[in-house]
Parts: sequence; structure tokens; C-alpha cells
Amino acid sequence: MTATDHAIELVHAAARAAGDKLGQDLLAYDVSEQLAITDAFLLVSASNDRQVKAIVDEVEDKLREIGAKPIRREGERDGRWVLIDYGEIVVHVQHEEEREFYALERLWRDCPVIELPADATGPSAPRDPA
Repeated sequence: MTATDHAIELVHAAARAAGDKLGQDLLAYDVSEQLAITDAFLLVSASNDRQVKAIVDEVEDKLREIGAKPIRREGERDGRWVLIDYGEIVVHVQHEEEREFYALERLWRDCPVIELPADATGPSAPRDPA
């Protein structure tokens, strides 16, 4: 099984929204083979807590415009790592330090990468993939 077309559409919309708010190092994985609870993860880095919040707000606004509502949101109080669960996709917006420490890329590196549109990638920061 692979991520549905709708899940990929949501990932692309969320990635564009994150990129609009200067989210960095965007990366999406098709986790449908590994997890029964969702099809895709979108990982986004932010350089500070305010930017994390701005990205989360923009993602929610843009996905709401296309009819998607989050099932739950976690981590907003601390502003270091916010998880937005839409059922078909889960968006992780992390402060750069949390992204580096938790290294979700390592956990999901065996999953297929979902290619993001060129207008959705935001600025890229150098990252050690290992």
C-alpha cells in the first residue's frame, strides 16, 4: 500500500504553507507501509519558537481552506515541537534543536520519500543524514 493521492495532496499543501512561513529542511515520507494509523509524515524545521507557531498556524489555515481539519494538535504550549494529526498525514514542526536531537529522518529513512513541489521546499539547511 502507498500513500493515497489525497494524502499526497495534503502533504503538498502543508509543505507550501510551511515554506511560505520560511519553514526549513522540509521532508515528507510515505509511512503507509510501516504504520496503519497514517499515510505520510511531513517534517519541518523552524529557527525559533515563534516561527514554529507561525508555521503551525499557516499549515492549519491552508489545510482548512481545502477542507482538512486536524484531529489533534500536540506540543503547542512549549513551541518546540508541534505535531498536527490530520489522520491521513501527520505534520511535525520542530525547532531546529529538537529536529537534530530526535532525528526522525533516521527512524523513517527506509520509507519512500514523497517529492515536494519546488515552490514548497523553503530554505534548506545543511544536515547530516546519518
